[in-house]
Amino acid sequence: MKVWEENIRKVIPYIPGEQPKQKDIIKLNTNENPYPPAPGVRKALIRFSEMDYDWLRKYPDPTSDVLVESLANYYHLKKDQVFAGVGSDDVLAMAFLTFFNSQKPILFPDITYSFYDVWADLFQIPYERQPLDERFRIVPSDYYKKNGGIIFPNPNAPTGILMPLDEIEDIIRHNQDVIVIIDEAYIDFGGISALPLIEKYDNVLIVQTFSKSRSMAGMRVGYAMGNKTLIKYLNDVKYSFNSYTMNQTALAAAPAALEDEAYFQGTRKKIMETRERVKEELRELGFSFEDSMANFLFVTHENYWARDIFEALKRSGIYVRYFNQPRIDNHLRISIGTDEEMDQLIAFLKTYLK
Repeated sequence: MKVWEENIRKVIPYIPGEQPKQKDIIKLNTNENPYPPAPGVRKALIRFSEMDYDWLRKYPDPTSDVLVESLANYYHLKKDQVFAGVGSDDVLAMAFLTFFNSQKPILFPDITYSFYDVWADLFQIPYERQPLDERFRIVPSDYYKKNGGIIFPNPNAPTGILMPLDEIEDIIRHNQDVIVIIDEAYIDFGGISALPLIEKYDNVLIVQTFSKSRSMAGMRVGYAMGNKTLIKYLNDVKYSFNSYTMNQTALAAAPAALEDEAYFQGTRKKIMETRERVKEELRELGFSFEDSMANFLFVTHENYWARDIFEALKRSGIYVRYFNQPRIDNHLRISIGTDEEMDQLIAFLKTYLK
């Protein structure tokens, strides 16, 4: 190691799902929505593209005011209860930097979104992973201990398991002296949001995204909701880091996604119906899994090794996600695609598992 390397911040990075370049594949590995954004988003982008080219030389609104107002109206909140950022990853990273500033370890599940320990390492935040039970469920009592903050997804990833609101509130009740962050990236696929709890508890932050249920992963739009004090602190850190986090295009398109409720509900319904159908077909093929309330399934097969299935699927142009880590190295996470895509997945598995 060279001398100048000694003081470089080193971290093992998050590994995102593979983004293959070829077009003729079935991509079920990154939990993207298989349907396009609401038609109003396309219209908003066309209007934006037809604006004076000179517009792009100007910085975007640092307050993201139009988007924040749209979100506040949609969720019946005040504007000072909403924070917007470049995807929920950006929002969560800001939240880690803002709220997890204690010598005590933050707590999160041992099987969960694998960016959490990356941010903790990057920002030098102590942490402890709390083991899920044998059915991959969070054990609320594991979070009663002294800590510097708590974060978990609901539904959890990559398991898709939804935690009931009474158990979430149980964790919050036992941790009113630290910030509790609930990452609701997948809440629109069958769960009930913990958002009402921000009115009851001033230490709760809810984080959601446009990447999944709103079909806008490529646009990078995320947001947090909490009491105005938490949001102020988030904005203070944001303005100390990068005032202009969201680009002009995202700010033009995102509000349009909130306006077409019928389209939003329709695509949600299609994905959930497809998920429930595929659950039955996978069970018939010998797969087992806990009940997912997300837009993916986390499956294992008693007679076939997950890595072998993963590699066979990939050779056939069907991409799913495999995690080579303890406890889950014989599982596959399969995103819910269109009915046609899932039919091709099932057809391949029927042949492969003979």
